[in-house]
Amino acid sequence: MRASAAVTVGVGATAAVAVAALVQGAGDTPAGAALSMSVPAEYRNLIEEAGNTCPEVTPNLLAALLTQESGFNPEAKSHVGAQGIAQFMPSTWETHGIDGNGDGKRDVLNPEDAIPSSAKYLCSIAKDVKDVPGDKQSNMLAAYNAGPYAVRKAGGVPPIKETQNYVKSITTLANKNPGGGRGGNPASSDRATVAVNAAKKMLGKPYSWGGGNANGPSKGTCCSPRGRSGASITGFDCSGLTLYAYAQAGISLPRTAGQQYAASEPVKPGNVRPGDLVFYGSGPSSIHHVGIYVGNGWMIDAPRPGIQVRYSPMDTMTDLFAVARPVSHNKEI
Repeated sequence: MRASAAVTVGVGATAAVAVAALVQGAGDTPAGAALSMSVPAEYRNLIEEAGNTCPEVTPNLLAALLTQESGFNPEAKSHVGAQGIAQFMPSTWETHGIDGNGDGKRDVLNPEDAIPSSAKYLCSIAKDVKDVPGDKQSNMLAAYNAGPYAVRKAGGVPPIKETQNYVKSITTLANKNPGGGRGGNPASSDRATVAVNAAKKMLGKPYSWGGGNANGPSKGTCCSPRGRSGASITGFDCSGLTLYAYAQAGISLPRTAGQQYAASEPVKPGNVRPGDLVFYGSGPSSIHHVGIYVGNGWMIDAPRPGIQVRYSPMDTMTDLFAVARPVSHNKEI
């Protein structure tokens, strides 16, 4: 047991105070520990910051997009007139370009302007296609390449080979499992990145009591404390979601939230980072809920029957107990 070392800030304190105590000074935005791709040093901070502009954009996804668009060449120009590290067309830049470095100019060839503009534009597109069926990030990337109208018309990624390859290439690069590491250690930021990305792909999946395993959504069991059955619902409960997310990173977690806490290393206040697990309850023996932290006081969780997997603030419940980092017991993956 690790109760003596736990960050038990949720007991006898409001959830808001608990959240503040946990994340203060942590550098804990999704960018803070989530960028695992190889990125030129001069652009790393820009991508980490811009990669937290909205939930649909991550530092890895933004880095993968810039790799695809220009290979991180700030002076790149295409045969159709796209310019800069993010390959903005002049008309798009005129509408969506921002003065990212505050020097009073919007320069498409300056990465300090172009990188945050790219993230902002992605987020704007994500809103334009938010109601289109399918994977939200894939639709966003397709819209970045082919335009929102093409995605809305097709009801998802359009049947355009260039666009389909574009989406596949960026998604594969952004979600590539860096691998490595030996068992018995808290999850590295690389593995945490994989886990967070896996959880994001499950946004919108149904809640199912007892549902979810290492392979993804599954039918659950009966019954929740209030008598709700998941036997006919394919989806996740809270710990099924976190179990699945970390399985994609090569870390095997136990099934229940309480067991997952016992299998994790408590995180000290100020050291919370994306991928850490957020636990709720009055103590280690009464933990009843878990989510996966994504930064800025937010997590992804499967809240309760009738509510889909979603982003939730850490103070969504009043009994925040601790944040802990999963421990790998695999010898090697």
